[in-house]
Order: sequence, then structure tokens, then C-alpha cells
Amino acid sequence: MKKIIISLLAAMGALTLPSCSDMLETESSRQLFDKELDSKTDSVHFAFGVMQAMQQLADQYVFIGEMRGDLVRTTDYTDNNLRRLADFSADTSNKYDSAYVYYRVINNCNYYIAHRDTTLLTGSTLVAMREYAAIKAFRAWAYLQLARTYGKVPFFTDPLTTISQINSSNYPSLDIDGIVAALAPDLEQYSGYTVPNYDNVDIGSTNWGSTKRMFTKYCFIPVDVILGEMYLEVGDFARAASHYTTYLTRVAEPVDRYALGFSSRLSFSDITYVPSDYDGGLSGVLWSAIFDNNSTIDYLSYIPMSVNRLRGTTTSLPLAFGFNYYSTSSRIDSLRMDEVQIMASDQYWALSDSCDYYYYRSVTGGLPQQYVGGVKWGDMRSKAIVTKGTGADSTKQWITKYNSGNIYLYRTSTIYLHLAEALNRLGHVDAAFAILKDGITESLLDTTRTYITDETRELLQNTYPLLSDQYRSLFPAQTNSNYASTNFGIHQHGSGVTGDGNYPGRSPYQLDTIVGAKMRSIAQTYQVNVGTTKADSINAMEDLLCDEYALEFAFEGTRWYDLMRLARHKNRAALYNPDFGGRWLARKLQYKNPVKDLTIPENWYLPFK
Repeated sequence: MKKIIISLLAAMGALTLPSCSDMLETESSRQLFDKELDSKTDSVHFAFGVMQAMQQLADQYVFIGEMRGDLVRTTDYTDNNLRRLADFSADTSNKYDSAYVYYRVINNCNYYIAHRDTTLLTGSTLVAMREYAAIKAFRAWAYLQLARTYGKVPFFTDPLTTISQINSSNYPSLDIDGIVAALAPDLEQYSGYTVPNYDNVDIGSTNWGSTKRMFTKYCFIPVDVILGEMYLEVGDFARAASHYTTYLTRVAEPVDRYALGFSSRLSFSDITYVPSDYDGGLSGVLWSAIFDNNSTIDYLSYIPMSVNRLRGTTTSLPLAFGFNYYSTSSRIDSLRMDEVQIMASDQYWALSDSCDYYYYRSVTGGLPQQYVGGVKWGDMRSKAIVTKGTGADSTKQWITKYNSGNIYLYRTSTIYLHLAEALNRLGHVDAAFAILKDGITESLLDTTRTYITDETRELLQNTYPLLSDQYRSLFPAQTNSNYASTNFGIHQHGSGVTGDGNYPGRSPYQLDTIVGAKMRSIAQTYQVNVGTTKADSINAMEDLLCDEYALEFAFEGTRWYDLMRLARHKNRAALYNPDFGGRWLARKLQYKNPVKDLTIPENWYLPFK
């Protein structure tokens, strides 16, 4: 640890806030270690400095989170460091095994928290408080990633600016439970705070001529979002659900973005047949548009990366996934690279292809859904962001989730799926399923939604009052037959119309059917006796959510952490046996032939250096 901190101090001692050529530049020449943080502008300058430090860890965050998951495979061109992450043979020599990049963020935050004057007023406004809360959220996020990656990590909240501080201090090593216990109580007082917003910043044009803006409010992590995730990690599901509810109901701009569109719009070149009676529309915002340069759809927190090296820090992630975001050509062919290092795994494609894709048609009686052209198309999210090669070499894949260069930390879908995970573990399987099927909408209060229990309706009106009289207007019901606008269930992003709409009970995507099928799959796959108890239903619903995490967030850097968290839930529940979570996780990754026994939680972590 001393080696890390010494290196950290060496870097920070000479660090000024962003240089004049950087996209995160400010007008400040103030050094980080100037204790005179007594100007209202200091908060802005320092916040940009922390954001710049976040850029240094972005690639590592995604590579570790994806390479150790079950959605990717290596190629002949894969870097050895990535290959060793994938098969769990990585040691301290691996270039992506660096706690330093996270401690750099933490120490910056510690310094600001120690020296910021939070009583500074402009009129009656505490001008530093939003940044103060945001900096604490950054610190909590960084510590959470460290604990996820290494298991136990040295913990300190004082700014370290001298070698003598290192020599005179003993730092405890804390795991995730310890991190949450140490940081969550303090963060609680900032619940409900909105993030800073310095408006939009024009950060220039890409090498191939596309303009890009940085939306500053999306560069921060809302306090309630990080609190929700911390509590979810440690199995405090009631507090997790409470903070996600707080975020969804108190955020300055209501998060009702299920209207972003979904892939049943059929605007894909590889779909040549559209049935004559299809009336769902062929236009609108597609799910894949989330990842465009200047999109404001669905995401709520990202790490912004520069458009080119002349404007600041860039990312190597697009190239690794076969997409040359920094190409000088506007031709789409030139943006696709032959030397792809990371491709979608067979497991990912099997999951995608297993989904039923429907289109909507108005009928008088019977099911309003049909397969497109009588064919199962699978989940359309995969077809929106993964392009398969054709012609002489059809083995290549190009994954275009990084076609803005930004690294996404949280999206609106994250909040709803995490909420579903918490509600499910609290015993409300129907509420979790509703988030997949219909979304959180006031239509759930309609008794024609027969899969929703009265207990769950009461829960959503009072305990987690999303559909209370006060807040239900934020979540309007679906109002037309073709779902042209308003709220959607998450699963509809890629598998067509799963909700009931104006035809309650007719959708083939039904709770008993889908959960029952998952129960049978679990019994067969893991050779366990799956019963019909609520505990069995909770476990099956959790596996459905795990599938949805894969379809919605593939290649964004969260997969390994999702698997670990769900495995811990299963181990705690001890439904089939005390180590079922480890067995479950290991089964998903056996195709990689990992060098470690992943049924043992201690083998989930990288060696700390």
C-alpha cells in the first residue's frame, strides 16, 4: 500500500487542474494542494479535476468488468493482459491490475472534503454543497469498485499529502460490508441532492467529422444512485429500494425514459420482411441511439472521453471491440477493425437468440402479437450493437456501444433493474416482473393487471411510493395501442411488445409462464430440486433479471460485478445449498476454462498491488 500512496503523491504533488488543451480545462491555475479553497469557483474547478482523474481509470473499469464475465470471448489478437483477466490467471504484473487509479480519485476527493468551506453563501444558497455531495459520491463509487475488484482494500478518508502521513498511519483493510458501513451513514444526509450542472460543453469534432458535446450533469453520480448500489451489494434490499425510489421521485428531471423507443421499430437492414399487418411503426428513437455522440437518452452518469488525443484523454475500448471511433474517415467500413480483441461469446448469442421477438397488430380477439415473418428473431438489442462480418470472413464482429467514446456508469435502465432486484429479494416477485413487462406505470394499479397482487399495489403506493397520488403522474400509463410513446418494460427494449397495453392478459410474456420456464431450466442446469415456494420463485426471477442485465448492459463493464453480487445473494439465501451462488457463477464461466475454482468466493478477486 505504501508504494501505491507514494506513487500517488508523486503524481498529485505536481498536478494542476486540467491543462489548457484538455476537454476538461478550467480557467483555474490553482494547485490541488492549495488549502485556500475559499472561492465559490473552487468547487467547479476541483470537480473537473476529479472528473479528469476518473478518465484515467475508465478503461480498466470496463476491461476488468467484462473480461471476467460470461458475455465475451477472446480472439487471436487479444492482448495477453486481457486474456489473463478472462481466464482468471491475472497476477500483479497485469497492467489492468492497478489500485492506484482508484486511489488517485479517492485522495483528490479526500483533499477537497477536508478543505472545502461548505458554509460559503451566495445570498441564501450554499454554493458548494452540490459539489461537496458529488465529491463524496465519487469517493464512495471508487471505494466500491476497489472492494469489488480486490475483496479487501486499505481505507482512509484523510487526504495524504506527505510521506510522513503514510509512515505514521495504520489503515484498516475493509471489504464491501466495511466500506458500506463506513461511508453510507455520512452519505445519507445528502440523499435527494441533485448533481451539479455546468451546462453543455462543446468539446470539438471527432477525427471523422462528427461534433460532440459534454453534458456536464451526466459526469456526476447522484448520491441516491450510489447509495442504492451500495446497499444492494450488501443485501440491504429495503434501503436500496428506498434510495432508488428517492432518486426516481425527487430528481430534478423525472426519469420517465421508457419512451426512448425499443427495437420493435424494425429499423434494421437485416430484417427484409415486414408483415403486411404490422402497425407498430417504423420510425422513432431506437434503443441503440443511446450510444450516439450527443444522445441524452437513457443514461444518467458517464465518464466523458475526448474526441481525439489533441483534446485530452481518449479510450482504447472502441478499438478492442473492433470499432475505430478515432478514425479519420467518415466511411463506416473504416470504423470497423479486423484485429478485434473482444467478441460476443456464444453464451451471449444463445441468450439473445432464445428471446421471442413480437410485433404488434390490432386484432379483434386472440393474441395481438405475432412472430415477425413467422420467425423467432431473438432479442434485437444484440442486432442493434453487434454487426457480424459477411462475405469471405463471417467470423468477425464489431461491437459499437463505444461509438461515442464515452464510458457509461449508470443508465436509467440500471435504476429500474436494480430496483427490480431489490423488490424481488424483498419477496415481491410480481413487482420485479412488472419492471420487465410493463415498466413502472400507473397502469399497474389497474386490477386487470391480474399478475400484480394487492400487496404489491400497496407497496408501490405507500412503502416505495412511486405510484402514490403525489408521484404517479411521473409514471403515466400506456395510452395507445401501438405504444408510440410513454412507458415501457425493460424487456421491450429488445423483444418487442411484452406489455398488455389495451389488451390486458393477451401478451404471451406472462409471469407464471416465464418464471416457471426459468425454474425448470435451473433444475436441469444445476441438478437441484426446484420447488414451488416463494423462495424458488425469487431465485428464478433473479435469474431472469440476470439475463436482462446481460441483454441490456452487455460490454459496458458491469457484467462481472453483477454476477458476483447475485452469487452473494444466492449464497446468503442458501436455498439449494450454502454454496449455490458459487456453483451458479462457476457454471456460467466454465466455457472459459478458468484456472481458479470459482465456486470459492475468495477466488473472485484480483491480487492487490
